[in-house]
Amino acid sequence: MPGKVLTPSPNWYCSRCCDCSSRGVLGFGAKNSIYLLDSSRGQPHLLGELAGHTERVTGFTFSHHPGQTDTCASTSDDGTVKVWDIQTRTVLKEHTAHQSPIAAVHWSPLEKELVVTGDEKGIVICWWYNRNETHHFFPEPRNIFCLSCSPHNGDHVAVGYRDGMIVIIDINRKGEVIHRLRGHDGEIHFLSWCPQLCDKGLFGHYDTTSETEGLNGELVKEDTAKDYFLASGSRDQTIRIWNSTNGKGVMTLKLPSLKRRGGTDLGIKERIWLTVLWSRTRVTQLISSSFGGELLLWDLTKSGKQKWTLLGSSSEGQNHSRIVFNLSSVCLQDNSELLFSTSMDRDVKCWDLNTLDCAWTQPTLGGFVYSLAFSPVNVGTLAIGVGDSMIRVWDTLSLQSAYDIKTLWQGIKSKVTSLCWHLAKEGTLAFGTEDGKVGIFDIYSNKPPQISSSYHRKTVYALAWGSPLPPITTGGDGDGPGMMLYSCAGEGIILQHNPWKLAADAQDINRLIRETNGITHKLPGRSELNWKPDGETLAIGNDDGSIEIFQAPRLKLLCSIQTHHKLLNAIRWHHGHGTQPDLGYLIASGSNSAVIYIHNLKTVLENPPDTPVTVTEPFRTLAGHTAKITSLSWSPHHDAMLVSACYDGSAQVWDVLKEEPLCNFRGHVGRLFGVQWSPVDADSVWTGGDDFTVRLWEVSKQEHTRPPKGKKAVEMDKKRANCSKLKSKKVKKRNEKGSGGQEEGNAESSTPKVASSRNGDADREEEEDCRNEAETPKLVNGISQTPEPLEEPRPQEIMGPSTPTTARSQTPPVRKERLKDKRERERAEAAMRKKKGRSALPLSTVNDHRSKDELHSDCVNLANILYSKESVGQSRPGSQEEIQLGLFVDRPALYRMFEEEGQNHLEAGHPEICYQLMLWKGDVRGALEMATERRELNDTLVAMAPMAGYAVWMKTIEAFCKQLCFQEQYVKAATYLLSIHKVYEAVKVLQSHQLFREAIAIAKARLQPDDPLLKELYTSCASVMEKDGHYTIAAKCYLTSKSPYDAAKVLAKKGDTASLKTAAEVASIVGEKELSSLFSSRCALDLLSLRNWLGAQEVLRPQESLLGQRLVLCTYELLYRYLANRDLVLWKSMNTPCYHNWTLLNDQPLINSVTAVWQSEFGITGDNAERLRIAHQQLRMTEHPEASSNTPTRLLMLHLSHEVSLAITCMLLSDWAQMVTVQLQAVRRCVNAGDFTLMQEISKIVQPEGTDFTSDLEVKLTGTDSLGLAALRSLQAFLCYGQVYELWWKLAKDRSGVSPPTVRQRSGTEEQPKMQRADGEEEGPQADGGRASPGLPAEASGLADATHEPLTAAGQLLARCACFLSHDHARLQALQRRTADVQRVVAELVSQHQLRPSEAEGAQESEPEPEQGVGPEPEPVENSPPNHRSSELPLSKEETNSMTTLMEQLRDITQQQSELPEGVKLYPFPDVVECCLVLLSISSLDRSILPCGLRDQAAALAQTYGTSRIHQRAVRRILREAV
Repeated sequence: MPGKVLTPSPNWYCSRCCDCSSRGVLGFGAKNSIYLLDSSRGQPHLLGELAGHTERVTGFTFSHHPGQTDTCASTSDDGTVKVWDIQTRTVLKEHTAHQSPIAAVHWSPLEKELVVTGDEKGIVICWWYNRNETHHFFPEPRNIFCLSCSPHNGDHVAVGYRDGMIVIIDINRKGEVIHRLRGHDGEIHFLSWCPQLCDKGLFGHYDTTSETEGLNGELVKEDTAKDYFLASGSRDQTIRIWNSTNGKGVMTLKLPSLKRRGGTDLGIKERIWLTVLWSRTRVTQLISSSFGGELLLWDLTKSGKQKWTLLGSSSEGQNHSRIVFNLSSVCLQDNSELLFSTSMDRDVKCWDLNTLDCAWTQPTLGGFVYSLAFSPVNVGTLAIGVGDSMIRVWDTLSLQSAYDIKTLWQGIKSKVTSLCWHLAKEGTLAFGTEDGKVGIFDIYSNKPPQISSSYHRKTVYALAWGSPLPPITTGGDGDGPGMMLYSCAGEGIILQHNPWKLAADAQDINRLIRETNGITHKLPGRSELNWKPDGETLAIGNDDGSIEIFQAPRLKLLCSIQTHHKLLNAIRWHHGHGTQPDLGYLIASGSNSAVIYIHNLKTVLENPPDTPVTVTEPFRTLAGHTAKITSLSWSPHHDAMLVSACYDGSAQVWDVLKEEPLCNFRGHVGRLFGVQWSPVDADSVWTGGDDFTVRLWEVSKQEHTRPPKGKKAVEMDKKRANCSKLKSKKVKKRNEKGSGGQEEGNAESSTPKVASSRNGDADREEEEDCRNEAETPKLVNGISQTPEPLEEPRPQEIMGPSTPTTARSQTPPVRKERLKDKRERERAEAAMRKKKGRSALPLSTVNDHRSKDELHSDCVNLANILYSKESVGQSRPGSQEEIQLGLFVDRPALYRMFEEEGQNHLEAGHPEICYQLMLWKGDVRGALEMATERRELNDTLVAMAPMAGYAVWMKTIEAFCKQLCFQEQYVKAATYLLSIHKVYEAVKVLQSHQLFREAIAIAKARLQPDDPLLKELYTSCASVMEKDGHYTIAAKCYLTSKSPYDAAKVLAKKGDTASLKTAAEVASIVGEKELSSLFSSRCALDLLSLRNWLGAQEVLRPQESLLGQRLVLCTYELLYRYLANRDLVLWKSMNTPCYHNWTLLNDQPLINSVTAVWQSEFGITGDNAERLRIAHQQLRMTEHPEASSNTPTRLLMLHLSHEVSLAITCMLLSDWAQMVTVQLQAVRRCVNAGDFTLMQEISKIVQPEGTDFTSDLEVKLTGTDSLGLAALRSLQAFLCYGQVYELWWKLAKDRSGVSPPTVRQRSGTEEQPKMQRADGEEEGPQADGGRASPGLPAEASGLADATHEPLTAAGQLLARCACFLSHDHARLQALQRRTADVQRVVAELVSQHQLRPSEAEGAQESEPEPEQGVGPEPEPVENSPPNHRSSELPLSKEETNSMTTLMEQLRDITQQQSELPEGVKLYPFPDVVECCLVLLSISSLDRSILPCGLRDQAAALAQTYGTSRIHQRAVRRILREAV
């Protein structure tokens, strides 16, 4: 049994403040120390304490290297990092390199000398402690919250920050950031590395690069490398698994919402601290904390949503009841793994990860131990009252566990300062708290305690069960309780509570004492009470040091003990079962005087006197303590043996009869508050104090005999002596009078005066100072960094100044600077407190402090003025030299004094005191007028204005408002205007200075809802807000002012997708359907640019008028997916495409996929003719501009999707002519954009069956629609146009062996199959070796990919090429080229004419030089048709001599164009001359592939209509090579 200790609670809100060594020693930081528990024996055993830090311990870690298992490191708020030896409990090394609070620490698993720490400024320090070398790194300007060293690469450290960022740095490369892991939204609570290297696919599939960096720095192939993984827990309630090799996230785990008994309070934000730990023996398992203290075991390879298993689910009560802060584990020799956890519920738990059950629980304490009490019925049950608002009931004789403790917390809202067990009823425990409450617990029930309805005003310090006192009847046969509960608190009264009727008012026993003893004087304040074991005598201690002995039940005063002279803290009667019966009359008492007195009251009790007796001499005196006595306890096993607890930090055992000290216990660090002698072991004593511990120690094993000497008392004496020289004699005498002797004064000077709070005379300093610093918020730059107020606020406690420490290191420089700054702030605050207010009557006050003779003269003068009639008129008191007499004469004299004093204040620049004097004499109007004139009105003067009348009040308010406006205090001015009911003026003041919020608030509160001023305010506010860019506020104003259209417009001004979506929704709600459709369309297009088709469709879904656009987006999505699957990257984007599920229909032609999706998603079918016509009409109403080489790919695809959608609706409506026309537009758009590849793909899409499809269309259009037939021929020509180009590139490749260039993606400057020369002429295909010109695009698909395709197929293709060898189209294109030439010449003539000087009138016009492409005629070509030859030649010089000639040529060209068929002019057509040159080039490459008739027809067309020089040269060269 001896050696049991309840330690302080582990510190809260620290990322790593607990760790376990490889041999099973668990260490955790608690307050300023580290406590060590040996967990290898099955039950926890306290090994000791590492004391040396001066402030809260913030981090602790063990070294896990062989030979260093007893070495550990710790960090603290005192700025030090220490390395300890736990065997000797001494500091090996330390450093103070950090300049900011240290937030994280870890001992490197690979570097045996390396300790890594990080502080709140973002500094990471690597410390090789053996050689005392530190390296500083600053990877990110963020607040570090945790860090962890890699177990696989000694140079890698993972750092977690408060803002959710995680970085992995390389300390060998000066802290260079290797990876930034982004994903968390809240502070990173813990980082844990996977202990082993794992395969890439162990935790699922994820994207990686083709190569990864191996452990030795070399690049290894992806399929052979293993990666190392990192787990992170964050405040955002997620756990993320990261592949730290490539810096990518692998898995995200969301904390489950577990249903807990009793539920949660919806009004309180749920606390969260998410710490994680990777299992040492199972790499696929991860342990984490949860919301309410539960621990979860995650199986990372488990499929399904629930990857977790709850620890301790086999029975209730195993889990923590509040959030868990730290986890650590250790592997035992049998390959089992133990897990340790620390929590806000102040329990340290050990878990067996094989069974997932709790192996043992070590309770801890979170506050001062104020009271100890053993049950007189259930022997061995110890109740502990703690400052953390909880009671621990400890079964010290339990065989199941050495720490079988039950915690009582229900109904307790403050510190538990006193306890008392019922003397006969088992399990009944009374308690008193700091807030004055008295309650009774039944410890064997789970019910809340019964709380007395009578509260004390101050802290309850003493409780006792005793005999009932009148007027409450005594018990016996069930007519009343046999025992009553008595409580004594700091206000100095004792209340009697009826335990059967706690709801009734408690009785103040002072009333009975007065009635019984006939006392009329004031009774002393009560501070302590104790009943004699026989229940017939009550001893009460008072704040004046006296002890009064009363006889029950009438409380007759028997005697008064006057040996103490300071407040009584403890009174104890000797037990009655000693070997000597006379010892039962002994009573021990202890007070603030540090001396214990023993009195023998046998004579008084055996023969009660008629009148009270005063006892002045003690029976025995026990001296030796150096501070106040707080608790006493008689040994139940010995006669006259007493133990005392004292503020000097020790517990002393006394032989009372011999007045000798027997032994002294000094195991506590700080003051003691409670002591109890064990009822079952004669050699054991229990003590508790302000070091947050309860200790069991053996009397026979203590090395000290007497209490420690007061070393600090000597230092205080010296300090007091030095300070006393600077004080006045009066102050020195007052100090000497207040101290009760040298020893007592020393004792009190070294500790805070808790006793003075028992009678309510002073603040309880120790109650407010020492508290577990984990419960108090840390300040960073003056800003509270506590995550959130997680629980009800509680008083704080700090260690007293007498706290000794071992292995103490020197205060670091940083700490000294902090203390210096703190002292300077305290001096400044003290100076501010001491500064007195300015005197209102300085002149008269100065005259009353003159010399003694002058003061005597004043008395004579005053006597003459008041009592001598001869002096009337000779003096003028209250003015000039007799101003001081104004206070003592009549009112006119006083007014004169006020006038002179006021004038003095005005001259000194203190007019407010002058106004104050005027108010004193009742001149309110004068004070107001003067202040108004000087513009010095204030709130006090204005408040006095009603005293001068309504008119003055109104005038003053208006003047004050003008003054406030001049001082730019417009809101205050408006408030004062409201006080005189000038609402409109108040609103206008605010509106004119753009304080719209305040103006609107006042207007809505004071005006009618339909007042036009309200609409004006909202409109003005909206205009200003819109101008300043606050669009949402402006929209709210517009909505309120009944301008919903403007609200929607202003919301859309920002132009982002969220704003547009909101604007569309608002417009739809207010009935602006067209505007809503517009914004929805814009938003959908923006989402489309992000490749978010899901979002785009969702935005358009409510808009029925945008059905056509929804169909276009559907087609767009399918078209994009179709082209992307063919490795045609259309445009690059940082956003991942977001597709619908129906885009996976890739096993059928695109047209079929589109119609299927339309039918299933949009209800567009041929049967639903009405909906189909609506969609068709919407698509027809949308027009797009012509494409060019500068058209963005995204926009080009949108236009193509629109045309494909329109073609599909035409097909469903059987409008074949319109369908062909739209398909032709789509193909032509690709040609104009210069995207030959896209043209080929679009051609395959719109004509999925090739010639069969066109033949079928031709049959349907023949005889019904000539224009549709013309459009079909143009479409066929374009299809053949593309296929012929592919064949030409294939043949050129086969002949030259050089692949033609491949065009996969438009870059915005792609060239069409024909390209312009620098001189403006079109350049056709070359015939030199069959190679394409550099400007021609190429495609390695289709026929060009079919390297071994028989030439018969090519011949069949060329046989179909007659469709684009059209004389009408060739003639139209030649006329268009000639028109362009003529127009160019006309433009040059006009330009030259405009540049000609105006004064050269009548001068002969200069003839323009002919265009290079227009000048000489080409050489005649044989076999050219004569009927068209003359009209197609270039312009001659004679024809360009005048503008008239040019106009005639244009009219001639127009006439010839009008002769052509309408279908030829209406639809686009491939360049016939260009196609002829391609066919001739193919013939030159392989003469057998092109039929002779087709070749001759192509040559004739090229010679006839190829009028440019380059065309003529190309024709001659090709024909010459063919020969």
